[in-house]
Amino acid sequence: MSERGIIARHAGTVLAGQLATMAFGITDTIVAGRYSQQALAALSVGSAVFITVFIALLGTLQALLPTWAELHGAGRKHDLGRSVRQALYVAGLACIVGVVGLQFPGFLLHTTDVPASLEGDVRNYLSVLTLALPPALLFRMFSTLNQSLGKPQLVTWLQLASLVVKVPLTIWFAFGGLGLPAMGAVGCAWASVVSNWLFLAIAIWLVRTDSLYQPYAIWRRIERPDWRAIADFGRLGVPAGLALTVEVTSFTLMSLFIARQGTLAAAPHQVAANLAAVMYMVPLSIAIATSARVSYWLGAGDPKRARSCIRTGFRLGWSLALVLAATMLLARHGIAATYSSDPQVAAMAAGILAIVAVYHLGDATQALCVFVLRCYRVAVVPLVAYSVLLWGVGVAGGYLLAYRGIGPYPAQNSPAAFWVASSFALGLLALILPLVLWRAVRRYRPA
Repeated sequence: MSERGIIARHAGTVLAGQLATMAFGITDTIVAGRYSQQALAALSVGSAVFITVFIALLGTLQALLPTWAELHGAGRKHDLGRSVRQALYVAGLACIVGVVGLQFPGFLLHTTDVPASLEGDVRNYLSVLTLALPPALLFRMFSTLNQSLGKPQLVTWLQLASLVVKVPLTIWFAFGGLGLPAMGAVGCAWASVVSNWLFLAIAIWLVRTDSLYQPYAIWRRIERPDWRAIADFGRLGVPAGLALTVEVTSFTLMSLFIARQGTLAAAPHQVAANLAAVMYMVPLSIAIATSARVSYWLGAGDPKRARSCIRTGFRLGWSLALVLAATMLLARHGIAATYSSDPQVAAMAAGILAIVAVYHLGDATQALCVFVLRCYRVAVVPLVAYSVLLWGVGVAGGYLLAYRGIGPYPAQNSPAAFWVASSFALGLLALILPLVLWRAVRRYRPA
């Protein structure tokens, strides 16, 4: 099979799994929106905080992909298994940090002026989701292992099956019935807890018994911490995790700053953020598949094949990004109406979705660049670029445009102001990061 076919098949499989995972959020958003505007607004703020913590920690673990793919390409199977066991120490620390962050969100909620009417519901929602964080992180580590081996199908089947559990539980826990009281947004969180622990247990059983993992001897007694190996993880994982933290906190800060405009603004923003995240799954899946192949060939000592994989991945990513952006632009009114029965929320959401179509083009480009850059051990430069542009231009620029005004443009007092500024920031990233990648590829020398 050609590299294009391998990358496309791998990306398609990953995409199916990613969309199944994103369907958790879509289900929660639709159910909360149908329950009440208050529940949807609480979900918007609470999920923004959770995603900030989760994605930041996930970025550290996801950066293991190029390391494990290189070991796979070099045929060092037992070294890969040992690397997985050492990574469990990193995962354990990530779980502790994440639980603490979710249990004490007060500083973030207070400094961004989340309305008092929402704060109680948000805190209750996050308290329950704390129980879902450890299994979610460990399952994503299992997913990264499969992606590095070029075998994401098993994870995808598990992610698709999890919907069979998650969707009915969300509806039941949110609206109540059969002796269970209605819990609204908190019910959505409890459904995630049950689903995440169940499918982590299945993943652990598979690693122990499935023949796919036997050559790597993963299921052995864990060694003492190898601080050199853990430091190697950290040199790539920490800046990668921080970069994702910047990326996601730009979303989080948008949600929290928009929340001060009231539920009528927070609800359509949640719809737009949810759709933008779903669309992002397409270039993310292509980026994961491309980086796995690039690292595989670098590990096999063939940098020329690695460069060919980069070109193939970018052609696929850009083509699909254009298709998705055009579809969003044309279908935005119907999509917005699906998410909310409130005509005011739907109308405002449709306007923001037009901006999301432009936003996605920059988002797709930067995702492809960042993942491939990790294959060449470049993580600090994207972190700096993210910090300056996503925070400095996207969030700060959006805040000024929304509440203070910029030059001839008066204060908009609309969530659209943040989306305009963030789209501009991503456009700048889409110009800068390809140049950084081109330089990294040219300067690469096999170890």
